Amino acid sequence: MKIVVLHGQSHKGSTWHVTRLLLDELSEETDAIAEFQTNDIKPCLGCFSCIVKDEALCPHRVIVGEIIENIEQADVIISESPNYCMGMSGQLKVFFDHMGYRWMSHRPHPSMRRKIGIAISTTAGMGAGKVTKDMARQMFWWGVAKTYRLPFTVAAMGWAEVKEERKVRLQKRVKKLALKIIKRLRRVKPGIRSRFMFGMMRTMHKGKVSWNQVDRKHWEDNGWI
Repeated sequence: MKIVVLHGQSHKGSTWHVTRLLLDELSEETDAIAEFQTNDIKPCLGCFSCIVKDEALCPHRVIVGEIIENIEQADVIISESPNYCMGMSGQLKVFFDHMGYRWMSHRPHPSMRRKIGIAISTTAGMGAGKVTKDMARQMFWWGVAKTYRLPFTVAAMGWAEVKEERKVRLQKRVKKLALKIIKRLRRVKPGIRSRFMFGMMRTMHKGKVSWNQVDRKHWEDNGWI
């Protein structure tokens, strides 16, 4: 199993510790883990170069290119972010913005349809569920076959202050999730909603008039139209 981890923050707080718990549970099945911080990625300029020309023309390709290559090679994608004002961290969202050209509506990578995604978030009070939903939505549009969500309320400002009974409860959830991942590794298939949306995109690209010939060629080259 190859895993790539997208860290939405640089500090090692509660969300980081939950991610480590999951990685520990998966360790016996893991061949390689590639971890990336998103803090140094500059915001998308909205130049559309990646969509209408070539993703290699992105001004920030040197930074995001390595991450994307590792995502392509991974079996499991872990995206993690604390709840920042009822959303994922701005740093992580910046990376997701750079992946716009990889949405199903443009040029989804064929390997995504065999991958498992995990969205992890913690919060002192409310909001972790919304954060994991937002991250899972991003991976859905990449075409990831199956995405699990792991939100958790720690009721503390830091990992050291989290009560032991909460950590025990969290550990049980992590173990359960790890077993699901191992069981479905390389056996996942896109669900009904994903297949439906993919079919809609196929119909769009099969049209006689395509507003983006770069996208259309990608679909033709993959034998989808």
